[in-house]
Amino acid sequence: MNFLMVDRLSKLYPKDNIEALKGVTFSVSEGEVVAVMGPSGCGKSTLLNMIGALDRPTSGDILVNGRPVKEYGPAHLFRARMIGFVFQFHHMVSGMTLAENVAAPLVAQGIGKHERMKRAMELLENVGLEHRAHFLPSRVSGGERQRAAVARALVATPKIILADEPTGNLDSSAGDAVFQLMLTHSRDKGATVIIATHNAEIAGLCDRTITMRDGCITN
Repeated sequence: MNFLMVDRLSKLYPKDNIEALKGVTFSVSEGEVVAVMGPSGCGKSTLLNMIGALDRPTSGDILVNGRPVKEYGPAHLFRARMIGFVFQFHHMVSGMTLAENVAAPLVAQGIGKHERMKRAMELLENVGLEHRAHFLPSRVSGGERQRAAVARALVATPKIILADEPTGNLDSSAGDAVFQLMLTHSRDKGATVIIATHNAEIAGLCDRTITMRDGCITN
């Protein structure tokens, strides 16, 4: 059974008269790691935003475990329970420590502070950042911030990880480390990973690649 189904998904931005997605259809199995490739502006980020319920499609549907996303309740609760995001720019809260940033997704699940911080510390240890746990983001390197961002995405054990150019601002060594963290989580927890990337080497390590151009899938 397909775990994630994108069905004839379209997105029109009327103000700018831009059709970012044009009837996109594909399916992904549980635990599958899929790369989405294509030139800038082809619709990769829009697609991930739709899957993660950060935006609504103009038409079409997204189903998870056979159920439309809208049936999972409010979008923020769907994201909190099902989705882990990793962005090109880490989006760390500057006034919070790495541990506090990593623990933040657990607040929406009603998990108490002690348990939140315990899980955050476990994840930071897994990504080799336990010694930076109480540092502010401005006091660590870009690679360390991005590893912390991956830990934040994984802390709630999401079933779907959406990664939008997560290695785009990193050197090859740091980029490989970030990708391997997501790959290991997928293998260990059976999570589905969709990663938008320009990096052909990373795409080659995924189970398969979807190629996009002008809002459409071309393969």
